[in-house]
Amino acid sequence: MPNERVNGKLNKTKRKIFETSMKLFAEKGYDATSIEEITATVGVAKGTLYYHFSSKEEIFNFLIEEGIKLLQNSVDIKTSKHNNYIDKIKAIVLIQIKIVVKYENIITILLSQFWGTKERNKKCQELVYQYIGKIEKIVQEGIEKGEIKKGDTRAIASEIYGLICSTLVYQKRENKDMNIMQLYREYENTVINGLRNKAV
Repeated sequence: MPNERVNGKLNKTKRKIFETSMKLFAEKGYDATSIEEITATVGVAKGTLYYHFSSKEEIFNFLIEEGIKLLQNSVDIKTSKHNNYIDKIKAIVLIQIKIVVKYENIITILLSQFWGTKERNKKCQELVYQYIGKIEKIVQEGIEKGEIKKGDTRAIASEIYGLICSTLVYQKRENKDMNIMQLYREYENTVINGLRNKAV
């Protein structure tokens, strides 16, 4: 196996393949992107690509796993800094907006391949449900603490995750640099404040 990471970072060639594939998958779609197009754009031989990835499917899986890992790690770090569960939800929402803005291509790929019955679709579903489960756990604990009003935890967690989709649509419609904090405040007013247990 090649030495894929140095000090936690991808080696130069693998990163170039990763970034090129991400851009092509997001712009053209998975099916319309060929291995030949990836190697031509990166400027490497097929053998070099296959040294790092055994197939296009493996590149895809690597992309979405890295994307969800990035999201989950950011959520873990930020939510651990808060004791109040509404503050944890606020942190999740802000992270999601920032991830969409910074890594729009990964989110586009993840969402575009979520529907369907192929293995890659199932992989996307599995990773998204895993992430929603993390939010659901925080919501459940917030309800138990009396900080979040009672409700269907799965529906609430799905709604919070759904803000990723809303952010992507908003960003594409605006077609310009987005004001992250302005959008966050909109979500805070319409979604987050609706979760507060007013009885507390």
